[in-house]
Amino acid sequence: MIIAIDGTTASGKGTIAKRLAAKYALPHMDTGCLYRATAVAALKQGIALNDAAGLQQIAMNLDLSKFRDSDLRTGEAGKAASQVAVIPEVRQALFELQRSFATQAGGALLDGRDIGTVIAPDADVKLWVDANVEQRGYRRWKELVGFEPDVTLEEVIKQLRIRDERDQSRKDAPAAIASDAVLIDTTDLTIDAAVEKAIAAVEAVLARGKTV
Repeated sequence: MIIAIDGTTASGKGTIAKRLAAKYALPHMDTGCLYRATAVAALKQGIALNDAAGLQQIAMNLDLSKFRDSDLRTGEAGKAASQVAVIPEVRQALFELQRSFATQAGGALLDGRDIGTVIAPDADVKLWVDANVEQRGYRRWKELVGFEPDVTLEEVIKQLRIRDERDQSRKDAPAAIASDAVLIDTTDLTIDAAVEKAIAAVEAVLARGKTV
């Protein structure tokens, strides 16, 4: 079984993905980390975030084990990842890695922004997780203050709006809900309630005879 979970930043998709992966014993890939790592590596090496050739080389030789999770979760990393993700050469370099993971024997779960539309359009379960930008901004702000004490809620919401626009308007693999995806709006949901909705979507597919 392939499960594709897409959605916006701080919507809860990452937490939902981890819970589902654990419940159904599926290997999980947070594809956003690939773009964050590419961006962080570029910043460390002094490579411009619009240098397609330089970024492509980084993406083609990416080794996530060399990055600390804390380095990938900063606001700067997220902002840079959004810029890097619009570059076709980077997306192509990372496509095969994601596709290979998705189609491995025994199934897999991936979360990102174009899994159900580009990476695994043949996924058995597709979810789109979203929430209004104010709620997402508050959630993201609470995550960031541990790394960046001076960050403001207003600035976080502003950056989310910019990122949403960039992700949805890029020419190559724009972030978009698949026509057959189940929408989970987490604006007014607890994480447990959101996970229950996700599980219900998976169970509906299992009930039709698909096996994990």
